[in-house]
Amino acid sequence: MGLLSEGNPLSWEETKKLVDHVREHGINQFIHLYHRLKDRQGDILKWGDEVEYIIVKFDDEQKVARVSLKAKDLLAKLNEKELADPNGVKSLWRPEYGAYMIEGTPGKPFGGLMAHFNLVEANMRYRREEVTELLDSDECVMSITNFPRLGAPNFTYPVYQPRPEDPLSSARSLYFPDEAIFPGHPRFKTLTRNIRMRRGEKVSIKLKVFKDVNTQLPVEGAPPGEPDVVLLDAMGFGMGCCCLQLTFQACNITEARRLYDQLAPLCPIMLALTAASPVYRGYLTESDCRWNVISSSVDCRTEEERGLKPLKENKFRIAKSRYDSIDSYLSPEGAKYNDVKLTYDEAVYKRLIEGGIDHLLAQHVAHLFIRDTVSLFSEKVHQNDEEDTDHFENIQSTNWQTMRFKPPPPNSSIGWRVEFRPCEAQISDFENAAIVCFVVLLTRVILSYQLNFLTPISKVDENMQTAQKRDACRKEKFWFRKSSKSTEQRAACVQINGTTTNTNGSSNATDSMPLFNGTAKLNGHGNGLNGNANSSSTNTNGTHIQNGSTDSDHTDTDDEDTELFQLLTINEIFNGKPGVFPGLVPLIRSYLQSMEVDTDTHCTIEQYLRFIQKRAAGELITTATWIREQVLSHPDYKKDSIVSDRINYDLLKSIQRIQEGKHVEPALLGQGNHSKTKDFIPPALQKQLAKTGCCEDK
Repeated sequence: MGLLSEGNPLSWEETKKLVDHVREHGINQFIHLYHRLKDRQGDILKWGDEVEYIIVKFDDEQKVARVSLKAKDLLAKLNEKELADPNGVKSLWRPEYGAYMIEGTPGKPFGGLMAHFNLVEANMRYRREEVTELLDSDECVMSITNFPRLGAPNFTYPVYQPRPEDPLSSARSLYFPDEAIFPGHPRFKTLTRNIRMRRGEKVSIKLKVFKDVNTQLPVEGAPPGEPDVVLLDAMGFGMGCCCLQLTFQACNITEARRLYDQLAPLCPIMLALTAASPVYRGYLTESDCRWNVISSSVDCRTEEERGLKPLKENKFRIAKSRYDSIDSYLSPEGAKYNDVKLTYDEAVYKRLIEGGIDHLLAQHVAHLFIRDTVSLFSEKVHQNDEEDTDHFENIQSTNWQTMRFKPPPPNSSIGWRVEFRPCEAQISDFENAAIVCFVVLLTRVILSYQLNFLTPISKVDENMQTAQKRDACRKEKFWFRKSSKSTEQRAACVQINGTTTNTNGSSNATDSMPLFNGTAKLNGHGNGLNGNANSSSTNTNGTHIQNGSTDSDHTDTDDEDTELFQLLTINEIFNGKPGVFPGLVPLIRSYLQSMEVDTDTHCTIEQYLRFIQKRAAGELITTATWIREQVLSHPDYKKDSIVSDRINYDLLKSIQRIQEGKHVEPALLGQGNHSKTKDFIPPALQKQLAKTGCCEDK
């Protein structure tokens, strides 16, 4: 959920007077932070996942399922282990927006060994079991993207009613009571109240209802003139959803900027593949994903900023919510694909340029800072800009985009990072682990093969909307970059004895760096280990220079005169289309052929890749499609688009059986998947770990 500062929250009127103060000092803090850390080099690959969970309470007698508002008490117990032994815990737990939500991460980040891929699923399983031990017998922790009847009558336990007319209510919602907002930290209700007050009205989230033969129009609560709209009116409908996120540490700022750019076009692709949320407020909708729901749920833009009124009180027309897809690339090779005009404050941009920040990074930060702070604490108003970063993080952490570029925290061993944010939470630990490991492997392939997925921002924006359509994974096409001859050659390189044969016939012994005991290290960044190629350097602005010129990063110049982008299906993107693109999974398999992998890890990764391939091909369906089919085929479904209490109860009971391994759902998982995941690295590798420091804090 971002920065969780401690203190006393200011009212919106108090906060509003300080927005320019936060903006000015936040920019100064970033400039100081950048210059302290821009030359930081040699950080090893570390990565980790974040899984958000919903606590569900079943009433087996009445056949009703509700969200259980016990996250605060649960977290108090879960955090006891961390407080007692912060370096020895296997999991970390943090609050999320909902009073029924918790977020779990590994106790320590995973590192650069292939064997780490075999730990992910076991750690996720441990987290689920850890929570389950603290729940009542009629409760269950679920990694579902949204609770289908969130906002329907009596959806919470204990039952609370919304208070739309109560001036003390943060949400003032017709459907979402304030008690469903996490009560253990003031940030959440403060954000809810201040976003509503800055906007000048409640947020308005509009989803088209799935029209069945008996669907009654207008939908209950539909806006005037929009009879087929399911209206959601509170931040909780979006931020009360769960997701699956990943964070990667790069070896330096240049690599972080490159990964940010190369992963951005893959965000809508992964969103479509992981689609998991077709039901909102108890209605089947035409959407399969949470993204636009969350985007609208925190949209604090005024009518002027949304273009509904002439600019008078505000400075800018702003095209998107503060929760949306990225608006610009950060690496030099991505600059020409920034084809959508970027809105930013010229004065802020000028201050950044004068402060020694290069153009691409300066416009990125200046664009983030067109937003006002919407949560400020009295104790954090006055800071030391040379040492503190709270004002910068205040704005940075409330720009919730598909990718997040994350500078190192001050006085920390943590390096430059990127966060991958689009994926929806999946039902089982197997599915979530498969998604995580796939994306991490893809980052290694991008760096090792120097792949180029850059796509114009306008096409990425279009893909984000396409990804959320009903059954987009099987039915829609997405703009995607064709592979070039050089890409094909790099991907086809045969790696022998730990060396990679480059397209010019030379070899680099550091690309795969096999280790002892049947594993291999993943820290090959470009052409080097824990760093860039010897022929390159980083200038003072963090721009990559190769042989005296700005690095083109091996962009596909041999295809520049041809049509670079085509509309491809998810199947073609993941599994390949002859003559157009080799496929993401085949590229990963090519990469893995060069890596020495222990048998169990190889088995696990292969299970994950097969799962990804089959879902992309349509042999397995997305969670969203499965949920939709469960509703439509339920004996109580009246073909009216409504997911009743009984349908919701049976659906969640089915999900519980799947995640506990008591039922294999062929449409979701085939005939069952049995990875070789373990909660430890084999003892034979421990000495090697100690030598390389892959799991150690650096």
